[in-house]
Amino acid sequence: MTRARQPRRYPRTARVNEVVLETLADEVERLSDPRLGFVTLTGVEVSPDLRHATVFYSVLGTEEQHEQTGVALRHAGSHLRAVLGREVRLKYLPHLTFREDPAIVQGQRVEEIIRTLHRDEQP
Repeated sequence: MTRARQPRRYPRTARVNEVVLETLADEVERLSDPRLGFVTLTGVEVSPDLRHATVFYSVLGTEEQHEQTGVALRHAGSHLRAVLGREVRLKYLPHLTFREDPAIVQGQRVEEIIRTLHRDEQP
């Protein structure tokens, strides 16, 4: 008697997203590009067909540092993709696209508004 296959509790794409994020984050720490600044990879969304991956990041610093970090990540994209190919077994090696994490930017904006409100309330 064979057992019926149990559905996985953790979807495949979520597992792939996590492995890709961990691998890329480790490699970004090793990069020596001075344009990178203080960057953190915050998430990855790999398409269901595994051909595309959007890598989300956040940066602490000025607007110029944000821009320079985006340029540096795009410049390092082929290197990061090669590292991913060596370290993670996937059917397809996804094309990497880098985007600043909108949740982080929105959170910073909300925090700024709250600080302004509190500053205006003080006598």
